[in-house]
Amino acid sequence: MVHKPKTTKKESTYEAKDIYVLEGLEPVRKRPGMYIGSTGPEGLHHLIWECVDNSLDEAMAGYAKNIELILLPGNKVKTTDDGRGIPVEKHPQTKKSALETVMTTLHAGAKFGGKAYQVAGGLHGVGVSVVCALSKWMRVEVCRNGIRHWQEYVRGKAITKVKKGERCRQIGTSVYFEPDPEIFSDIKFDLKKILNHLRQQAYLSKKVKIIVVDQREKPDKSYTFYFEGGLASYVKHLTRGAVKRHPNIYYGSGEKNGMLIESAFQYTEEYEYFEESFANNIYTGEGGTHLTGFRTALTRTFNDYAKKNSLLKNNDDNLSGEDVREGFSGVISVKLKDPQFEGQTKAKLGNQEAKTAVETIVSETLSDFLERNPQDARAIIEKCILSSRARKAAKVARDTVLRKGILEGLALPGKLADCTSKKPEESELYIVEGESAGGSSRQARDRRFQAILPLRGKILNVERARLDKILSSKEIRSLIIALGTAIAEDFNIKKARYHRIIIMTDADVDGSHIRTLLLTLFYRYFRPLIEAGFLYIAQPPLYRIQVGKKIEYAYSEEEKNKILEKIKKERTIGLSLQRYKGLGEMNSDQLWETTMNPEKRVFLKVNIEEAKEADRIFDILMGDEVLPRKKFIQAHAKKVKNLDV
Repeated sequence: MVHKPKTTKKESTYEAKDIYVLEGLEPVRKRPGMYIGSTGPEGLHHLIWECVDNSLDEAMAGYAKNIELILLPGNKVKTTDDGRGIPVEKHPQTKKSALETVMTTLHAGAKFGGKAYQVAGGLHGVGVSVVCALSKWMRVEVCRNGIRHWQEYVRGKAITKVKKGERCRQIGTSVYFEPDPEIFSDIKFDLKKILNHLRQQAYLSKKVKIIVVDQREKPDKSYTFYFEGGLASYVKHLTRGAVKRHPNIYYGSGEKNGMLIESAFQYTEEYEYFEESFANNIYTGEGGTHLTGFRTALTRTFNDYAKKNSLLKNNDDNLSGEDVREGFSGVISVKLKDPQFEGQTKAKLGNQEAKTAVETIVSETLSDFLERNPQDARAIIEKCILSSRARKAAKVARDTVLRKGILEGLALPGKLADCTSKKPEESELYIVEGESAGGSSRQARDRRFQAILPLRGKILNVERARLDKILSSKEIRSLIIALGTAIAEDFNIKKARYHRIIIMTDADVDGSHIRTLLLTLFYRYFRPLIEAGFLYIAQPPLYRIQVGKKIEYAYSEEEKNKILEKIKKERTIGLSLQRYKGLGEMNSDQLWETTMNPEKRVFLKVNIEEAKEADRIFDILMGDEVLPRKKFIQAHAKKVKNLDV
């Protein structure tokens, strides 16, 4: 008997009929992630940004002054501007109206080689047509030459011809759309996210009014953004609540080789720095040539001024870029005709001419600012020099703590109960408060993959300390050595000894304070660990509820009330209710069962989507200024639950 060899390859054909040609907007519906990044919340909101970007392009071109966004019931959105309105006459190439061509054709628009836009954010020309493709329904209304025209679309295809409506006095474009549930599984627009984005756009578009109206629930909520000061107003917003190092905000603007450049900054008494860069009003999260030029101009101009005015001592080296950034909050914005972005997400600007142009304009305007404001100049330079000296001291401390330790084979901290596994991807580090909790968790753990590091008391508040002082803290040194990543310039995430780092503190005020201090530390000095998804917060139960031999745990007040209500209905007797105030109150079996057993435990993963907002709250709660903290507490006092007195 002859056995035919088995094959796992499926029979398939590869003929001309197997070559698929996607027409019109089909590629967008087939691969939406290529055009909007994802079909999750970011991609959903990207539809709004694309529509608003078209209106902002009209504003940048000098034709629009008012933009309105309305969130309508039923997941519908309306955007309106008072720009020139999309042309409606027949297009010479497509033989369709220009409006239908723009709405249903990829790479169709006035931003490709025409003179309609000298500067535009929508470089790829796919914006509004992508919104059309990914919408269950869309309607566009255009007012031009005193007549309203409109057309409707379904999933990227026109279902009506361009029709004439009534006469209209104003000019502009209105776009209505409803995202397609076939593309987006969860359609829920986040008002806070929209307000943050459009507030930022209003700062970047000086003297353009942006109105946001939420009509999804009654009564309507309306918000208006309008800033005369542009970037200077934005910097004032970014530094709110912080102690200012100098009173006057630097603002400079100019034009170089057809490129419009604006920049603004102010120094605060914080140690953290914050900078944002934009090209044609598009946030460039990965920076680019314009940000490089901005940084170079700052460092060079400050050094020139410091030398010219004898502010640098003989034993002081030139200020470095790192010295100049401490306490800095600033923004650079460029508007150019042919921006070269890296990828559709436009996260990084690549135009080399932008670096030279920004360097020139910022150097000129900053030199002028420093000469006209000598007190501000002195305050800024002294801050930078202080930062330089602290950086040198921190380097010495870092070398002592870390490099010396490595060379001399410094052992892991004695208090660390390490796991036996040497594979970071399966290893966990629990950071616990106090020796009592440390003892319980050491007994409860699975020593194969779970390590325990107890910390004594509250760690140093890193919000109020430079790196050299931080490295003098025994508790923080123990944590750095345990993590294995080093810190600051020496930080290397590839050397992380654990891929799950769990903050496990008591469910009381002290525990919350310690957790906040640790989060501040990780945010300031180990942010890549958070961005990689390595940092978690353990959720130990608040209550142990026992009826007879049956034991249940409640992790919140609501869960406790539900369990008690259920017990009440069953009319059981012999109820025992225990409120845990500390991990040390649990025996090792209870701690394992509720908080450390991978099959039953609940963790909160720490992420930083709104890094600046998180940083601002850290500044308020942990900084030196009392008034912002007082205001924050007064504003949130009514929301406090389970406050132990």
